[in-house]
Order: sequence, then C-alpha cells, then structure tokens
Amino acid sequence: MRAPEISDADGAAIVAAARQAIAEALGAPHGPAPPVPGLRAGVFVTVHGRTGLRGCIGFMGADAPLGGTLREAAVAAATGDARFAPLTAAELGSVTIEVSVLSGAEPLAGPRGEYPAAVRVGRDGLVVRRGALAGLLLPQVATEMSWDAAEFLDGACQKAGLGPGCWRDEQVEVLAFAAAVFGEGSPGARAVRA
Repeated sequence: MRAPEISDADGAAIVAAARQAIAEALGAPHGPAPPVPGLRAGVFVTVHGRTGLRGCIGFMGADAPLGGTLREAAVAAATGDARFAPLTAAELGSVTIEVSVLSGAEPLAGPRGEYPAAVRVGRDGLVVRRGALAGLLLPQVATEMSWDAAEFLDGACQKAGLGPGCWRDEQVEVLAFAAAVFGEGSPGARAVRA
C-alpha cells in the first residue's frame, strides 16, 4: 500500500483549507479557502496546542470528495473531540494543524503471530476492530511514542477498547494503511510534508 500521491503545493493547500474551515467555524477572521485536490480519500485532521494534542478526528472512508470531508474533519477536530474543550477563536493563533490523507486500508497478511513483522513503523497506520469496537492510530503515532511494531499493535488494540494483544485474536480484524502527512511548523505557517 502506498500513501496518496499529493504534491507539496497541494499538501500546503489542504492544510490551509483545514485552518480556514476551523477559523470560519469559530467566527475568527479568515480569507477564502484555497482549492483542494478533487481526489477521494480518507482524512484526519490533528490540532496541536502549545502543550500537546488539542484534537484529532477524521474519516477512514473515501466515499466523498476530499474538500467536504476535510472541512468536516477539521471542524470536528477543533470543536468536537470529546477529550478536549472546544478550541476558541482566541486560541486559533497558537495551534498548529496537521492533515493526514489516507490510503485505503488492507488486512495485514500472514499468521497473526507474525503481524509485528508485517507492520512498518513510521509508514503504516493501523485499524483494529471487533464488532462495534474500533481503534485507529495514524502512522506518525508509533514514531512519536517510540513504539516498536508490537507496541503499536497493542496501542491500536487499546484505542479500540479491546486491551493489549487483541490483535492475536481471530475475531479481531487488523488493517494497515498509509498516509500523506502535511503540517504547519508554527501556527499559520505554510505546511510542509511530514
């Protein structure tokens, strides 16, 4: 699996459009939204504050054009992530935005005991699900947490509420995906490929 092919200019425009959508939703000053590539892809928007994560929400599926999905994910990450108080217009100038445009997800191949060997830390994101329970971790999470592949699999299990090691269970579906990631180095700066 490969990350979606997105140029640096399109990546910068995608992040700028996410910031514009958040500004509009918060009633903060904003200019016109830059054009976003017309591809269909899943997308996650991450908002980072001065002290760490401030919100992260997205959509795995690629049923709709990126522009609408991006806007919905950006506003939800800033105002609807239940782990954090909604972002305010006053805070917008102190946060950075990161956007991950996702490939389709594919089941991990091979025997379950060999799943850690199939996961490429830093490149693969993971989805773990059983029934209504599901957890998704973006590729950059493993690197940020300094996890090896087994720890990353366990982290995805815990995100799903299933407990570490659930990836060994035949009733649990484990999928991998790739992402093109672009982010601001400082609040409002032109985004670059991560």
